[in-house]
Amino acid sequence: MPFDLQSINTWLSSHPEWLGVTLFLAAFVECLAIAGLIVPGTVLLFAVGVLAGNGVLGLGETLLLAFAGGLAGDIVSYLLGRRFHQNIRGLPVLRQHPEWFDHAERHIEQYGVISLLVGRFIGPLRPMLPMIAGMLDMPFIRFLLVSLIASAGWAVAYLLPGWSTGAALRLPLPAGFWTEAGIVVGLLAAFLGILIQRALTDKPYNVELGAGLCFVLFAALFFALPHLEALDNGLISVIQDARQPTWDRVVAFTTGLGDFDAQLLAAIALCASLAALRQWRAAGFALGALLGTAVANGQLKNLFARVRPEVLVDPLHTFSFPSGHSSAAFALCLTLGILAGRDQPARWRLTWLLLACLPAVAIAASRIYLGVHWPTDIIAGALLAGFFCALSLCISERFAPINPLPARNWYLVLFGCAFVLIGFAIWVFPNSLALYRYQ
Repeated sequence: MPFDLQSINTWLSSHPEWLGVTLFLAAFVECLAIAGLIVPGTVLLFAVGVLAGNGVLGLGETLLLAFAGGLAGDIVSYLLGRRFHQNIRGLPVLRQHPEWFDHAERHIEQYGVISLLVGRFIGPLRPMLPMIAGMLDMPFIRFLLVSLIASAGWAVAYLLPGWSTGAALRLPLPAGFWTEAGIVVGLLAAFLGILIQRALTDKPYNVELGAGLCFVLFAALFFALPHLEALDNGLISVIQDARQPTWDRVVAFTTGLGDFDAQLLAAIALCASLAALRQWRAAGFALGALLGTAVANGQLKNLFARVRPEVLVDPLHTFSFPSGHSSAAFALCLTLGILAGRDQPARWRLTWLLLACLPAVAIAASRIYLGVHWPTDIIAGALLAGFFCALSLCISERFAPINPLPARNWYLVLFGCAFVLIGFAIWVFPNSLALYRYQ
């Protein structure tokens, strides 16, 4: 860590009462036009997150402060662009680095509102796009609605890892926890790194490689389960220590999105709508990915018969490995992400996949929070879904690529699936909240 960040970290450790202010300001600067490119805000946010998780701030407070700071940075950047328009190009920093401005401007002109959502997770674009949106006179209400969603996802993605690390350091964890966590995180990072690097370079056989890696990692995880007990028990302890009644309600709703009936209805809606649009190859791909994942998950769960964590008041009588919520959510979201990226450049195909994984990650994480699944169950479910999605895509595109859906049809399919999932989650919410209550 650079000296200045180390000094800030040391000072905050001695003055924890200023941690909330520092967190807000770090998020604000990280999302502020131009400043976010100069200040190493990501490193500072992780360090502040570690301190917050060490008992100074709760998870809800940490995420709320980061969300508020990021949103404020977006709004100030937008207003700067709206006020000065093209005169911004004359700023000294942008005169020295015109590529920063030009890249962001091309991005938002080409992709419009969606660029604000996608670019939030791309470092060089994050602090520039809101300013460009203001400069191009994007309506403020439209900008604000997208920024609210983007800021919420960004706060979770950037603060949760640091806060979780701090919480883990604070609690007495089983021996071997950090070793096991390092191995699992390292393997998953290498797995994602390989896939992302190959996807960006658009190399051949990427899909086949993805299927093979998912299968190998799933098999390795299964055989390593007896040696990962410290990791599973440690993470469950950390997360259960952070539970709050307010979050219980949010997470109970989120987990309802991954219930079997909800996912089944969404899968039927997806395949039926694709068939109605005469997108036969896309419908075949979706059916293979979703059905293959569901059947394999059920068979594996009965075969391995792994017992769930002892957290629920009324334990569920089904087995836990792999997680059905995780596998179903990732299968559906990856299928939608793959269909969204058809006939687009490699960078955008990858971006759609990463965005599609966000709701799946939220549903999967809800199962750990509620104590229904071990963390390794969640990872296994995601790998299983990744394998069947890649396998189904290989088979579907063996002779010809899947045709891209027209934008209007694509949004009809997407909103149709979202309507089914959200409607079902609202309907079962009272039962979910009662079932997953904390002891």
